Amino acid sequence: MLNNYNRKKKHDTVFLNVKPAANGIGVRKYSNGILDRIDSGFGVNYDNEKRASRHSVGTIDSMNQQFVPLYVVYVANNRIRIVTSLSGPFEEAVIAYLFLVNILPIFLIPLLWWETRKICVLLNDWDDFEILYYQISGHSVPLHLRRTAVTVTAALPLLSVISVIITHVTMADFQLSQVIPYCILDNLTAMLGAWWYLICEALSRTANILAERFQKALRHIGPAAMVADYRALWLRLSKLTRDTGTATCYTFTFLNVYLFFIITLSIYGLMSQLSEGFGIKDIGLAITAIWNVCLLFFICDQAHYASFNVRTNFQKKLLMVELNWMNSDAQTEINMFLRATEMNPSNINCGGFFNVNRNLFKGLLTTMVTYLVVLLQFQISIPTEIHNTNVNMTLDNDDYDDDLLTNAIVTTTTTTIASIKGRKG
Repeated sequence: MLNNYNRKKKHDTVFLNVKPAANGIGVRKYSNGILDRIDSGFGVNYDNEKRASRHSVGTIDSMNQQFVPLYVVYVANNRIRIVTSLSGPFEEAVIAYLFLVNILPIFLIPLLWWETRKICVLLNDWDDFEILYYQISGHSVPLHLRRTAVTVTAALPLLSVISVIITHVTMADFQLSQVIPYCILDNLTAMLGAWWYLICEALSRTANILAERFQKALRHIGPAAMVADYRALWLRLSKLTRDTGTATCYTFTFLNVYLFFIITLSIYGLMSQLSEGFGIKDIGLAITAIWNVCLLFFICDQAHYASFNVRTNFQKKLLMVELNWMNSDAQTEINMFLRATEMNPSNINCGGFFNVNRNLFKGLLTTMVTYLVVLLQFQISIPTEIHNTNVNMTLDNDDYDDDLLTNAIVTTTTTTIASIKGRKG
């Protein structure tokens, strides 16, 4: 492999869209995907042996798919009736709206269907990146995410179901028949957060691995062809980072807005009950608020960490490279590499709406505090107006009673005097 880097190579442009070349690689031994394994029983037959065809497997039949939306519609109709029939305090109305907002993740399903094509393109681009990495480095990308993925996918559904059950036990209006759809919707948001966490973690680890391999390769030899190849790898990784936000832009935009409203209503429900003390019914609100704050934080933090590792951290590695012992072609490639990292953004952006990073989390919290202050002021003003109205009504009733009493006394006195005069006459 070392001799291949000593070849004379034409300089590539800065904005390079690399496509892996077919170098006669038969079975892709670098990929752990089930479709690429020889013993999978399906896929391309490289040994001219007939293999069994792969049958489609349905995880959920059509009856279950129809049952879940109908069940959610039933719960939503029940919640709308509860909201329209409310006549109690303002904070009770807000808590009732909280349960109605909890049904909104059902709209994530058609959004995911709509963006499935973009997600498939993103996964295929990851596969192309693995091919190119294997052709350059000679081995697969050592991500070691299997144990993390298994832990996350097993723990999050369990925690979401436990939180829904605790909310059912502590809330008076949360019926047992509504637990199942709320568990499904809560699991949907949790697994979307898990997918986001894993793909951002994969981007971060890949960027760190690529930077370490690049530094190790430059310690031994430093031809320009090697630098150009690693620059091509980085440009594809930067594109994967941008496409991560684009592939699910509408889904995660809706999810972030949903988390913002659910956190605001949950915290307001807790703060409105502080005057009466923390009771059993507030446990469900506290768990809902903490769960969704953590989910929103991890979405923003992992995206920020991935963008930082792909661009900023990689730039630091490049700036630490010693250029004195390299030839002019290698130095030119290093400078082009730095220009590429400057000119190619690596932010995870949701379709141009906003960048997903820690600033997003801070901005949502700031807006949330503003809404909470307005809601609490509105709640404080309601009892005062009612009290003043009751006082005015009491005073008006007292004046009215005094007028009646005075008129009655005058009438009685007049009648008595007239009767006395009549007797005298």
